[in-house]
Amino acid sequence: MAKLTENQVRKIIQLAKESGSTADLSGRDLSGLGLYRASLSGADLAKADLSAINLSRADLRKANLSEAVLNQAMLREADLRGASLRRARLLGAGLLGANLQGADLREAHLAEADLTHADLAGADLRGARYNRYTSWSVDFDPKAAGAILELST
Repeated sequence: MAKLTENQVRKIIQLAKESGSTADLSGRDLSGLGLYRASLSGADLAKADLSAINLSRADLRKANLSEAVLNQAMLREADLRGASLRRARLLGAGLLGANLQGADLREAHLAEADLTHADLAGADLRGARYNRYTSWSVDFDPKAAGAILELST
C-alpha cells in the first residue's frame, strides 16, 4: 500500500469519529508522519509501519498496535493505556513519560527504547526483549515484569 500523508490520516480519523467507529489503519505506511496529539483511541494500527512517526501526547488508549513497526518512533507522554503492542518493534523508540498502564507488551522488541518515567503499572511485558541500552524508570524492574535481557545487542 502507498504511504499515507498526514492530511489523509487525519481525514480517516475524522471520518471514523463522525461515523462512531474507530480508525482502521492496519498494515498502512505512516512512517515519518507528525501526528502530535492525534486522537487514535481504539484505532487498528496492527502491522502498520510507524517508523520515525511523532505520536507524542497522542491518545492511543486501547489501540491495536500488534506487530506494528515503531522503530525510532516518538511517543513521548502518549496515552497507551490498555493498548496492545504485542510483538511490536519499538527499537530506539522514545516513550519518555508515556502511560502504558495495562498495556500488552508481550514479546515486544524494546532494544534501545527510552521508557524513562513511563507508567508501566499492570503492563504485561512477558517475553518482551530489551538490551542494556533500554532505559527504564529507576523503580521499575523489567526482569521481574517478565522481560528478557538480550546480551548480544
